[in-house]
Amino acid sequence: MTDQRVTHELDEVTFELQEAHDFGWLKELGQVFAVFDRQDSGNICFGVRSQGEKLFIKYAGARPICFNGEGGEAVTRLKEASLLYPKLAHPSLVKWIGEMELPSGYAAVIRWEEGESLRGAEAHARFRRLPLEEKLAALGRIFDFHVHVEARGYVAVDFYDGSLLYDFEGGGLTICDIDVYQQSPFVNPMGRLWGSSRFMSPEEFVLGVEIDGRSNVFTMGATAFALAGGGVDRSPDLWEAGEALYEVALRAVQADRSLRYPSVLAFRTAWDRAAKGGTITL
Repeated sequence: MTDQRVTHELDEVTFELQEAHDFGWLKELGQVFAVFDRQDSGNICFGVRSQGEKLFIKYAGARPICFNGEGGEAVTRLKEASLLYPKLAHPSLVKWIGEMELPSGYAAVIRWEEGESLRGAEAHARFRRLPLEEKLAALGRIFDFHVHVEARGYVAVDFYDGSLLYDFEGGGLTICDIDVYQQSPFVNPMGRLWGSSRFMSPEEFVLGVEIDGRSNVFTMGATAFALAGGGVDRSPDLWEAGEALYEVALRAVQADRSLRYPSVLAFRTAWDRAAKGGTITL
């Protein structure tokens, strides 16, 4: 990380980069009203009002303050990530609109979704205060998307609460980041994979091990505990959704992968059965 900082101003936002960069193309697209510039991926993201709608622009080619790599590497990664959004299109996922090949870099264009990232402590606490049925509905959207991902021959990597937006006014959850999801079969090439350890299966820390549906079952169970339980503290005393669903979530996060559900679909089926037949205390 460098100490050099160059301030940029675009319409309603001000941000810093490691060096000067031309964003003339962005000003031509519309009115910039938001910026997300503190990412170590090499991307910088903008909210833009364009022709009566809001867009989310994810751009690679500049050098954000928190980025230590090369701009060309970030461009390549974003181009690869951008292929995933139309392939895995789903009502729970942000809507892919298109892409822009630019002399200075590459931009992915996505429909803007209202909401707050559940990675933030305040938003997470507010989510936890919602009625249980709303939290279960949000989990359902997450599970349904990952059943879809599995059916399309992909596995989730780097899924965590920072991948989630929740619209507290509209009451809906959206998955906003699938940039490093991988096509199956996927063998762990690096030991500790990208992601938050709170959501990662044990095999995501082991070089040469296949990451598959059972790995994603663990992630879904960890997500259930993050949004309806005690997070990494998986004791029943902190669980809010009744004994039947607790047993499903607990099986999902077993360290021994052979004890987990064999697929995300099997997990979702067991979850639905427990929700219908188990006791849920609202």
